[in-house]
Amino acid sequence: MKKAILATKIGMTQIFNDNGVLTPVTVLQAGPCYVTQVKTVDNDGYSAVQVGFVDKKDKVVSKDSTGSKDVKRRHGVNKPMQGHFAKAGVSGKRYLKEFKFDNAEEYTLGQEIKADIFENGDKIDVSGTTKGKGFQGAIKRHGLHRGPMGHGSKFHRHAGSNGACSDPSRVFKGKKMPGQMGAVKVTIQNLEIVKVDAEKNLILVKGAVPGPKKSVVALKETVKVGK
Repeated sequence: MKKAILATKIGMTQIFNDNGVLTPVTVLQAGPCYVTQVKTVDNDGYSAVQVGFVDKKDKVVSKDSTGSKDVKRRHGVNKPMQGHFAKAGVSGKRYLKEFKFDNAEEYTLGQEIKADIFENGDKIDVSGTTKGKGFQGAIKRHGLHRGPMGHGSKFHRHAGSNGACSDPSRVFKGKKMPGQMGAVKVTIQNLEIVKVDAEKNLILVKGAVPGPKKSVVALKETVKVGK
């Protein structure tokens, strides 16, 4: 892998190409990301590049009028991480992620990574956290069929039997039952980049990518190219 970047999902829209063909796309605000650490085999045991995305203010502790009591504490970058970012020569970042680039040794601390590393037509893998749906029933969670809707059935949206009683006397692992739905990490492979706007750091990806609006996703060079 030689190309990767963090991006914020803006939303979906549609564009037309020169032949008038409509294409649904997801608009991503890609970068700019900054190299906050370069890991080497000699020092860390493996080669990788750590990048930071989205500025974050330092942690501040306010005092009362006497100057003796903490009255307010704002979430921000703590002292150890402030030193980490200062060593790289960049401001505090909200998101950090490692990418195992093939040419990791060529990167330098504080180097900027922008959307122009990708080109139109590139194939990428997009990783993100899906929308959380909360606790859902088996029909919505797994797509099971419902029961008869007549008043006498008393069985409408239940998951059905969980198994036999005396044998095996337990519920098998993996049984499709109600539970937490969504909010899991998903990677969609082999998506196509339709357009790259280098000036605005925008990347338009064909189709949908996981996650709600304003969520952070990772774009990587695809590991397997489809036909």
